[in-house]
Amino acid sequence: MIVRAVAAGDLAAWERLYAGYAAFYGVAQTEEMRARVWSWLMDPAHGTEGLVAEVDGVVVGIVHYRSFARPLSATIGGFLDDLFVGPEARGSGAAEALVEGVADVGRKRGWSLIRWITAEDNYRARGLYDRVAEKAKWVTYDIKL
Repeated sequence: MIVRAVAAGDLAAWERLYAGYAAFYGVAQTEEMRARVWSWLMDPAHGTEGLVAEVDGVVVGIVHYRSFARPLSATIGGFLDDLFVGPEARGSGAAEALVEGVADVGRKRGWSLIRWITAEDNYRARGLYDRVAEKAKWVTYDIKL
């Protein structure tokens, strides 16, 4: 398994996986929405970046991430977004490899931590997350604008 930065040639595989991610969470996602996120990933000036997990030349998983300021600790952290592995590759270690890939980026950049959220009922993913990270004590709130 290879974990590497997302590249222009990954568009078709990325679209398939990102659409699967949206479907998993029951989010209506349009082609225009995916095109916008893809443009962010391809723009070095944008804060959103991505990695893919590849097995035998086939992209089987994706993850997006970005840095964020942590004023209280006066550090920069990394936020892991949108981790998804195709059903055909679940259990292959791709999800853990993608999490570790983001952690590697963070170590190289001097980030203080990697943070992410998941749905409370995403039990399969939480099994991995409970093994590789510490569950935060923070409760999340949203204001829809």
